[in-house]
Amino acid sequence: MKQEKIIKPISGYLMFVIVIGLILSGIYFLINKENPQYLIFIAVAFIILKGLVLVNPNNSRVLLLFGKYIGSIKTNGLFWVNPLYKRKKISLRASNFDSERLKVNDKLGNPIMISTILVWRVTNTYKASFDVDNYENFVRVQTDAAVRKLASMYPYDNFADEGLAEDITLRSSVNEVSEALEKEVEERLAIAGIEVLEARIGYLAYAQE
Repeated sequence: MKQEKIIKPISGYLMFVIVIGLILSGIYFLINKENPQYLIFIAVAFIILKGLVLVNPNNSRVLLLFGKYIGSIKTNGLFWVNPLYKRKKISLRASNFDSERLKVNDKLGNPIMISTILVWRVTNTYKASFDVDNYENFVRVQTDAAVRKLASMYPYDNFADEGLAEDITLRSSVNEVSEALEKEVEERLAIAGIEVLEARIGYLAYAQE
């Protein structure tokens, strides 16, 4: 299985200076008509300019050449790469996902409304780009699936007076439920190269009949 390959291309600042020099040379020869091939200078300058890529902090670029994975740039700065490379931008920043309220049944079969708040970020740009179709949609779908599974594992509340006492419930065992949810979501999102920073229940109530 192919893995993420981190690369650090040529500094873009040096190439930018070369571009400026070529453009100025082309303009000089155009004005003075000393070299009829001044267009070559300008053409080369624009080809080099096309290879410049700016990577902001907590961002990355996935490089492809005719569909082949070349590598990923995860260092911020101005760089120069092959002008033929296709560049895909992937954010490495932490993102929030506040799921919709889902109507599910708890362990005892009671209908409840539940939602989750997820904090996540991409750690493996190769997996996020090529192992799933759309990693942002993948986060939404798998988080909802994890919430449905979690809700069916625990009762909404502790019904000790009815002889149905449970050690862990969705309403009272906040820490335990959050840990279980985080583990479940992280296992599901690992295939997409995504790290779960936090997962917790955002809304919980009995569903209206």
